[in-house]
Amino acid sequence: MPQVPHTLDALAVRAWCGLALEALGRSREEIDAINVYPVADGDTGTNLYLTVEAAAGAVEAVFAAHAAASGSGAAGRPTLADAVHAMAHGALIGARGNSGTILAQLLRGMAQVLAAASETAHTDGKGLRLALRQAADSARQAVAHPVEGTVLTVASAAADAASGAEGDCGAVARAAYEGARAALAATPGQLAALERAGVVDAGGRGLVAVLAALVETFTGEAPAAGAVPVLAQHARVEAPAGQSLADAQDCADGAVAVEGGGPEFEVIYLLEAEDAAVDRLRERLDGLGDSLVVVGGDGLWNVHVHVDDAGAAVEAGVEAGRPYRIRITHFGLDDAHTAGAAGRPVREQAQRAVVAVVPGEGLAGLYAEAGATTVLARPGEPPASGELLEAIRRAHAREVVLLPNDAELRHTAAAAAEQVRADGVRVALIPTRSAVQGIAALAVHEPERRFDEDVVAMTSAAGATRYAEVAVAERESWTMAGICQAGDILGLIEGDVAVIGSDITATAETVLDRMLSAGGEMVTLVLGDDTPDTIAAHLETRVRESYLAVDTVVYRGGRQGALLLIGVE
Repeated sequence: MPQVPHTLDALAVRAWCGLALEALGRSREEIDAINVYPVADGDTGTNLYLTVEAAAGAVEAVFAAHAAASGSGAAGRPTLADAVHAMAHGALIGARGNSGTILAQLLRGMAQVLAAASETAHTDGKGLRLALRQAADSARQAVAHPVEGTVLTVASAAADAASGAEGDCGAVARAAYEGARAALAATPGQLAALERAGVVDAGGRGLVAVLAALVETFTGEAPAAGAVPVLAQHARVEAPAGQSLADAQDCADGAVAVEGGGPEFEVIYLLEAEDAAVDRLRERLDGLGDSLVVVGGDGLWNVHVHVDDAGAAVEAGVEAGRPYRIRITHFGLDDAHTAGAAGRPVREQAQRAVVAVVPGEGLAGLYAEAGATTVLARPGEPPASGELLEAIRRAHAREVVLLPNDAELRHTAAAAAEQVRADGVRVALIPTRSAVQGIAALAVHEPERRFDEDVVAMTSAAGATRYAEVAVAERESWTMAGICQAGDILGLIEGDVAVIGSDITATAETVLDRMLSAGGEMVTLVLGDDTPDTIAAHLETRVRESYLAVDTVVYRGGRQGALLLIGVE
């Protein structure tokens, strides 16, 4: 048996995250299939997987940062506090859906206890017991109207069982797992929606998988898969006599759902706001819908709610602070277990779709207007392969063209493509390295022609587009154009720094002149949020007066990181 830790330290946190991700990867489809509450949208397993993937990625990043700063020895390892803070922050940033948001708060609750003594290298069984208790309590407090028979019940049972356990972390983890497993088996008797469907709670099932990974972290052995109750392999959603299927659904506060099956939209966003503003936001959103979960703290929050008026939910966030990474999902006809049973048509699979990673909301809108399914990439927050996989599946097509629009995302996109090919979807990865190359590819996309011909045309258009960007230097650095200082304006052509300047307009003009010196017929300018329109006007005039027969098109990209993206075809 491989050597395993007996206390919880940074390495144990890293191992736990990795094992939890593997466990959720194995059980994702099973959990998706039994998802009926609060909405039967068949995505709980996927949402939990993406949430843990974000947490694991954050932990790996903090290990890499310490190793780079201090070498590869033990001195280069993060502390327990560093690791659990990264885990909790990653989960908060990457939380998906109702269950993923609650899991993020469970991890945050654990981190609050485990990081309390910031210089402690590890904690023992007692510390783990306290962390599990805080996790369950804080998650319950984050939910506006807690319902028994859900992941909250399973988390509380795990904490209760752990509190009576003696011994090291392995013994505490085993007790928590057994308590959670027993509570999971009892969930159908606590929630009518589960009993009707013949399944246990999907979120609770996911938490049991995460706790099983914690047991494996400290013992080296995973609990037997057969020990986890599931009941029916797929949810059966049936309406009692005299009721429509939609009316039979329970809403998130435990009351009978209103006519029409409850809210139409799921709204999720990150929010930068003060505590007092978040308290007011909770009251406002509670009046708009249900399934309200607000998690986080210290100025950063993850907000999740089901509403009929998605715009009002976002506006409430604007009033409270700065919402971003806004995701709005329409439940409608795509609920996994209700569409066919309710007599409504299931969305027909499209023949072909384009899935693209875009760096700003403005470009996301532009790509969406062209028919693409988009994945939003924030500066410093590249999407994980699971997010690309989710987008490909959301596109619901037999053939998919994937545009990563970033050289650093090629391997991530390739991994997602490989996974979805196993599902029988034909995927072509076009190695676009900038959003302007993606725009060029989309411009020649014709879904009516043969797949191979379409891919060749899009690849040729992208490859014929030279790309550049204008950005602000974050720190002093050596570049191919010399030494830059923090705050300098950088002009990057094909990924390399070609110009260092102090003025945005002058730097952009120099970059554009160098690109057009090799010829071109079309210039594409994509302005960031903080870039004034006068820069685009100046560059348009420059092109018109200095380069004959060259057209210019300008778009607003939103919060895209770079001040300006430039494409020349």
